[in-house]
Order: sequence, then C-alpha cells, then structure tokens
Amino acid sequence: MGQCQTAVAEAVEAFGKLDILLCCSSEALVGTVEELAASPRTQTLVREQFETNFFGPVNCIKAALPTMRKKNSGHVLIVTAGHLGTPGLGMYCAAGWAIEGFCDSLAYEIAPFNIRMTIVQPTMEIGVLTNKIISAPSMAQYSPENNPAPLFRGILGGLLDRLDTIQQNENHEPASLTGDQIQTLYPKLPLEMQSSLLAETINAITAIGGHENPPARHIVGHEGVASVKEKLKTVSEELEDFVDCSCAVDIDNGHGIEDANGSIDGIV
Repeated sequence: MGQCQTAVAEAVEAFGKLDILLCCSSEALVGTVEELAASPRTQTLVREQFETNFFGPVNCIKAALPTMRKKNSGHVLIVTAGHLGTPGLGMYCAAGWAIEGFCDSLAYEIAPFNIRMTIVQPTMEIGVLTNKIISAPSMAQYSPENNPAPLFRGILGGLLDRLDTIQQNENHEPASLTGDQIQTLYPKLPLEMQSSLLAETINAITAIGGHENPPARHIVGHEGVASVKEKLKTVSEELEDFVDCSCAVDIDNGHGIEDANGSIDGIV
C-alpha cells in the first residue's frame, strides 16, 4: 500500500493531478483446484495469485481515490481476466472475478464524486501470454489419459510449442508443464504477435480513457465479444428453463417486499 501511495504522490507532483488510473498487473497460476491444494507450497501460490491479481489493484485504487475525490473527477480502468471460467485456471479466474465484484461495488460508491470505473476485459491470451506464468505440479488423475476436460495446462503447452515452431527455434523441445515441480516461465512471443495482442487492448483503453460516459465493462477483441455473448446466452437459457423453480421461493409472491403493507416491516 505504501508503494502505491508513493506512486500516486509522485504522479501528482509531476503532473499536478491524477486523471486516469490504469491497473493491469497480472500473473497466471496454472493448475486444477486439487493440484493447488496438494501442499503448503501450492497453497502459498494461491495466496500469491490473489496478492498480485486482486490486492495489488485494490491497493492502487485505494491510494488514488483520495486525490480523485478531492478533484471531484477521475477514471479508474482495470484490466481483468474476464468473467468466464477456464478449467485449469480456477484461481486465476477467481482472482479476476473477485476484483470485478470489488469494482462493481466501488463504482456506485465513487459515482457521486464524479469518479468513473471501467472494467476492461481482453481475451484470455492477452492476460496469460504477456505475463508471468506459474504452473503447479500436476496430478496423474488430471492427465489427458484420465481426464478428458480441456485443461489449460495442455492447451498452453501446445500453444508454446507452436510459438517455438513459428520462431524456428533450433533448440526447441516440446513444452511440458507436467511433472512434480513448480515451473515458472515467460512466454517468448514473436515481436509481431506480441504487438498484435497488445494493440487491441491499448486502442480500447485509449478510446475510453477519460471519456465522459465510459462503459462499466468494455470487452476487447472479436473472440472476447463472442465468448461473452455465448456466456450470456447460456445464462439466459438456463434462467428460462428454471424460472418457475426460481420464482417459487419468493416470500411475497413476486409483488416486491415494499408492497407488503408498504414496507418490509409488514412481513415480519
């Protein structure tokens, strides 16, 4: 928290104000829920995942709010993993969803101070392939031979293999994130691919940063838009399938609590 406060103070000293705060710190912890609960070390990795992807942005935002509130203006943008679950990235997704819940709540609290909040959701590749990746020791029960789920470890290994092939790496060895050791790596992206991954997010941020009426959520890239649409479609269909069951538990028969003798007191 102290480092965040110092950074804010230095920015205000240099520029006289703080218009936009961009939070984009991220690390990807790869492993199933069971694999990440297998030892004290992997449990520590989970805590470190939340320290980086959740508490890091939270501390930056808390440090910036007093300055923005005094100026009665500001725009907080935070880059997250998106609201989609990915097998084998449970803790990475959990930290991303946690920060989204935090930001959704905070947006209402700071709106009276003319401070705006935008959650930027790029594709999964941007968050994972442009940052540090940590892979937990694998369990045999979650190997492709025993578990048909499309776990991210296998998908990522195949992708890293293709990246090496693209760069014609003579010393290429097939990427394997399996084994009984914790592995840490930074994907070696070709410059052209890295620029392409980052460009669409940077364009999205510059387009809405400081906007008078920015979106609460901004989905980046065709793939991201398609994924969110599919998720919303699934949620909507499931809601309709079970709507009678859902509404059956209403204590006021769907008329709204306030209609019960004019207030909630009428039903107690």
